[in-house]
Amino acid sequence: MKMQYQDVVELAKRRGIFWPSFEIYNGLSGFYDYGPIGSLIKDNIISAWKHIFIDLEHMAPIDSPNINPQEVLDASGHTKVFTDYITYCERCGEAYRADELIKKKLPDYEFTSYDDMVKKIEHLGIRCEKCGGPLTKPEKFNLMLSTKIGPGKGKLSYLRPETAQGIFINFPPYLRYFREKLPFGVVQVGKGFRNEISPRQSLLRLREFNMAEAEVFFDPENIVWNGFFNDMMSLRVRLLTNRGEDVEITLGEAMERGIIKQQPIAYFIGLTYRFLKNIGMDTGRIRFRQHHPEELAHYSKDCWDCEVETSNGWIEVTGIADRNQYDIRQHIEHSGADLYFLKKLNIPRKIKVKRYRALDTKFKEIFGKDWEKAKRYLESLDVNVKNPVFQGRLIPEDAYSVVEIEEEEEFSREIAWVIEPSFGIDRIILSLLEHSLYAREGTGYKVLKLKPHISPFKVAVLPLMSKDGLDDEAMRIERMLREENFTVYYDESGSIGKRYARADEIGVPYCITVDYQTLKDGTVTLRERDSTSQERIRKEDLPDRLRRLINRCITTI
Repeated sequence: MKMQYQDVVELAKRRGIFWPSFEIYNGLSGFYDYGPIGSLIKDNIISAWKHIFIDLEHMAPIDSPNINPQEVLDASGHTKVFTDYITYCERCGEAYRADELIKKKLPDYEFTSYDDMVKKIEHLGIRCEKCGGPLTKPEKFNLMLSTKIGPGKGKLSYLRPETAQGIFINFPPYLRYFREKLPFGVVQVGKGFRNEISPRQSLLRLREFNMAEAEVFFDPENIVWNGFFNDMMSLRVRLLTNRGEDVEITLGEAMERGIIKQQPIAYFIGLTYRFLKNIGMDTGRIRFRQHHPEELAHYSKDCWDCEVETSNGWIEVTGIADRNQYDIRQHIEHSGADLYFLKKLNIPRKIKVKRYRALDTKFKEIFGKDWEKAKRYLESLDVNVKNPVFQGRLIPEDAYSVVEIEEEEEFSREIAWVIEPSFGIDRIILSLLEHSLYAREGTGYKVLKLKPHISPFKVAVLPLMSKDGLDDEAMRIERMLREENFTVYYDESGSIGKRYARADEIGVPYCITVDYQTLKDGTVTLRERDSTSQERIRKEDLPDRLRRLINRCITTI
C-alpha cells in the first residue's frame, strides 16, 4: 500500500530524516533540519547529481558565497522583480500569498495577470483563513533576505536567491579553464534563500533551501550540447505545452514538431528524466510543463518545469530555462567588466569603432600613481558602458573623450548564450520519499524502497542474538565493511524480525544476519529488502558482492 504526504512527515520526524528547526523555541516556519538519516540521503542524491553533471557531462564545479552585494542583484534584476503577490487581512493583519489562496480553491490555477488574480479572489469569496476578515488588494513583496556587511552603516547585501549569479560573474576564469572553447557548463550545489510569504508543507516551500544548478554557456550561433548520452533524442517523455497539448513523445519528435525550440533544452529535459529515474522516482508520475509567457522569469525566454505527482498534486522539482544572453549582458553593463568571449573571424575585417581615450593630465590628477592602470582599464571598455568606474571611483566625463578609429578585427567579441537546468534538492527528497514509501502486505510494516546508492546505509549487520559470541562476530564484520568504505547500520536490540523492519523503513537495501552457523563455517545470511529473499554467502565475499549490487544502480542511468 502506497503512503501519503502525512505518512512521510511522520516517518521523517520519528526516524531522523527531517524535522522543523528551532523547535525548543517554538520553531520558525520555512526552516527544516535534516537529521542523521536525511543528511545521508541528501548527500547521496547530490552525489548522484554530481556524477551525472560533472563526471559524465564534464561540467566544472564552483563554490561561491551565500551572500551577494547589492550591485550583483541590481544587475541581475532581482532587487526589482524577485517578488510574489501578498495580501493582508484587514482585521487581524495575517499575511497570505495571493496565488496560493486561489490554488486552494482552484488547484490548477496559474497566474496570468494581476487583474485576473484580483477578480478570482473576489469571485471565489476568499477571506482570511484565521479570522474570516476581508483581504486587502494584493501587492508585490520582494522575496530577498537582506543583511549589512561590515561595521557602521555596513554594505547592503542579500542572501542569494539562486546560486546562478556566482557563476555568471566568474565567466572569465571558467572560459580560461575551458581553453576559450564553448560550449561548457559550470555547476554549483548550495543554499538559496527566499523570504517566503507563506512557507508550507515541510520541504515543499522553504525560506532556506538546497539547490543544484548548471549554467551552460554557448556560442549564440551554435546552441548545441553534444553530451554523454548519444541516444537522448529517442527518449520518450510526457510534455505539457503552453498551448495546452499533453503528449507523450520522443525528444527528437518534440524538436521536429517545434514543441521544444532549443536542442539543449531537449537534452537537459532528458537528462533530468534520467537523473530522477536513476535515484528512484516513479517515472510514470513525471511530466515536463512549459511556462506560459506571463509565467516566465524576467531573465527567461523559455522554460520547462519538471513536475512530479504526489499526494499534494503536481509539484515543480526542476526548471530548465533559456536564460539567453540576459545575465552576462546585464553584468557587462553594470560592472564594465569584460565578460565577452572571442570568436575568430573567417576573414579579418576593417571596422570603424568608437573607443574611450583617457586624458593623461586629468588621469594623473585623479588617480596618482595608478593613473596608467586606470587608463588601460578605461580604454579596454566598450563605450556602451556608461559612467565608467575604476576602483570604486567614478571617472568624470571631462577626463576622457570618445574617438572613432579604424581597426582590423580578427576576432569578434560575443556574449555567451545560457541554458540553465536548476534542481530543488529538498523537493526532490520529499517527492522521492513519498514515491518510495509503502506498507508491506501481511505485516503492515513501512518500507522505504530507496535504491542502494541513495540509501543512507548500504547494509545492516544484525547478530541473531547478542550473546554466545554472535555479537562479537557481527561487530568484526561491521568493522570490516566500514574499512571497505560502506556505510553500515548495526542493530542488536529486539527480535530479528523487528530489526529487519527498522532497517526497511529507513531504506537499508541489504541485511546481514550473523547466526550460529556463521561461527561454524564463516557464512552469513544476506537478505534483500524488497523481495525479502535470503542467501548464504561467505563473509569474506561480502564487500565485492555488495559493491557489484550498488554499482549496478549507480551506472544505470
